[in-house]
Amino acid sequence: MSNDRSDVTARIKPEIPHAARIWNYWMGGKDNFAADRAAGDAVAEVYPEIVQMAVQSRGFLIRAVRHLVAEAGISQFLDIGTGLPTMQNTHEVAQALDPTARIVYVDNDPLVLVHARALLRNTSPEGVTAYVDGDYHQPEQIISEARKVLDFTQPIAVMFMGVLGYVEDLHVMRSIIDRVMEAVPSGSAMVLWDGTATGEAVAEGSDKLAESGAVPYYLRSLEELAECFDGLDLVEPGLAPITRWRPDDDGEAPFIDAHGGIAFKP
Repeated sequence: MSNDRSDVTARIKPEIPHAARIWNYWMGGKDNFAADRAAGDAVAEVYPEIVQMAVQSRGFLIRAVRHLVAEAGISQFLDIGTGLPTMQNTHEVAQALDPTARIVYVDNDPLVLVHARALLRNTSPEGVTAYVDGDYHQPEQIISEARKVLDFTQPIAVMFMGVLGYVEDLHVMRSIIDRVMEAVPSGSAMVLWDGTATGEAVAEGSDKLAESGAVPYYLRSLEELAECFDGLDLVEPGLAPITRWRPDDDGEAPFIDAHGGIAFKP
């Protein structure tokens, strides 16, 4: 699915902090450089909960994919902005429940591309796992590539997992969502979460990220994030802190400045 590019290594700029690698650092990974760790530490110094957010976001992904496969019967996933592979990636969760599941990952970071080729492989002989080297600002190109793997006459789960906060303009963000969701059929789903402007510390952390030289992350209000689900049918519990979206245990999950949900296209 992705082109063989001899300049992939040249595109990796270790001296510039990068979102995917900073996130990898917060999650305890090793695929990051000194600049990424410095940026990550600067954010964590004023907003230590960012590490919990990184870990909890993976828990939300796992629960969301399980719900979509086991309860909604969806077996096709378009994971846009996948980031660096870690434990329990989308294809691993989906194919454990449905060996025929087909997953297309999308990202445009060269380091992600290198790791995707090596690590994002089928966990079942019946399934398909593919990777598109693409930018979510160009949804039509993503859809065109995804059609080579996914059946667009059948429901598809579109995933935006903490990635659209890098889009400054809310109208552009909504346009990206709308153009992708317009291409998928009725019965498809959207899974989305993003950081939210629900506390002073998280806002200070966002400022520190921008000051570090990394791409700024724009926190949304709950009202702005809710707008992204317009025209779709949210499932219970609606737009909620990702820690409280159908948690695996019955205890009171902690609040976190990141909200998300799953909604279906009528």
